[in-house]
Amino acid sequence: MSSKIVVGLDGSGSGDRAVEYAKTLARQIGSCELILVYIIEWSPFSFQTAEENAERHKRREEEIEAALNRIVNPTIEALKSDGLEVTGIVKHGDVADLLDRTAVETSASQIVVARASDAGFAKRLFGTSTANLVMHASVPVTVVG
Repeated sequence: MSSKIVVGLDGSGSGDRAVEYAKTLARQIGSCELILVYIIEWSPFSFQTAEENAERHKRREEEIEAALNRIVNPTIEALKSDGLEVTGIVKHGDVADLLDRTAVETSASQIVVARASDAGFAKRLFGTSTANLVMHASVPVTVVG
C-alpha cells in the first residue's frame, strides 16, 4: 500500500520548498504518492442571472487551465522525471478546507504547506488559513519555512 502526501502548491519559491520537503519525505517513505493541490480562492456566492453564472463558470475553467499549464503540470513533470509518483489537482474554494478535504478523500497521511511567500497560496495560508488548517486538519500538517 502506497502512502500519500498532499502538498499545497502556489507556484512561488516557498511553495517550491514545500514540494522539495515532500519529495524528501516521499523518498524516505519509499512507496509514496505526492498529491499536488493548487487552490484558487473562490467564494461560494452565486449570482442572480444565468449570464452572470455562465461568465463565472467560464472564468473558473480558464483559471483552472492556467494554473494547470503554468504551475501544476510543470511541477508534476519535474517530479516524475525524478522517479516520483505524483498527481495534481486544481480546486476553487477555501484553502484550508480544500486541502484537508483532499487529504481525507485521497487517504493521505499528511499535508505539507509552505509557511510564507511573496504572494499566493502560502501568503493566505500564513494567517487565518494556516491556523484553521493546523487546528482542524484531519491529518498531521507540516509547515515548511
